[in-house]
Amino acid sequence: MLSVKSVYQEILDNDEAFRLFCSIAASGEAQGGWENGRIAILVPDSQRALAPKITRHGADEDKHGRIFNALLRKRGLELIEVPRDTDYTMLLEARGIGLAHDKLRRDEPLTEHDIVVYLAHSRVTEQRASAQMLMLRKYFGDHPDIGRAVEMISHDEDNHLAYCHEELLRLAAAGYGRTIQRTLRDSALVEMEVYRAVSLAVMSHMGHILGWSKAKSSLLSAGVRAMYGFERMGGWRRMVTLRMPERRDALGGPGPSPSASEAPEFA
Repeated sequence: MLSVKSVYQEILDNDEAFRLFCSIAASGEAQGGWENGRIAILVPDSQRALAPKITRHGADEDKHGRIFNALLRKRGLELIEVPRDTDYTMLLEARGIGLAHDKLRRDEPLTEHDIVVYLAHSRVTEQRASAQMLMLRKYFGDHPDIGRAVEMISHDEDNHLAYCHEELLRLAAAGYGRTIQRTLRDSALVEMEVYRAVSLAVMSHMGHILGWSKAKSSLLSAGVRAMYGFERMGGWRRMVTLRMPERRDALGGPGPSPSASEAPEFA
């Protein structure tokens, strides 16, 4: 029976499909780690208290990249170059979402407005990441090979989302409310389009690797488009609402333990 779990199980059971999946995930996490690292360095003095949290966010993303790499090594596999049409972070930047990499490469302090843009973009993309990891945790949280990795990454993504909610609410109270809502809405609408395009591209590559029939590929593509239709009709609002999270100061506590900072093997 065709289901979300069965599709992911196919990917998990096939070395080449799993290699592509982990390479795409690791690439995105590494990019997020670099972006957060640069933003932490360039934070304006007025928001300097955010720097340790942004640094923690970047360290988590780097850790996730190492986790996906470790999962590949455990199966004797190596990372591969990510197809351009599956590069979620690159496609978002190309559409003007988040802070431009050209700006982050310059050694010029960011503005408070830049921090608002960064947090709003992160709030949208972390919503997506949190939901995806929640789904993987539901289906594979007890899996002997990837369960521990899924649980760890899911916990971190929930922390990242909570952090974005809390800091955006703080900035809204400081007078940035309208800018935040406008940026959230613009980011969410573009993110949905990019996510649809990337999902369709990933399904195409996976279908080629796994030898899916035309009917199966068409059915899965229809599912992706149906999800986009639901989001476009109003589901996107879950990405733009703000509420004080239960996890307060989620990135302000102790950082990753030394063992977690190393590349886990998940044996």
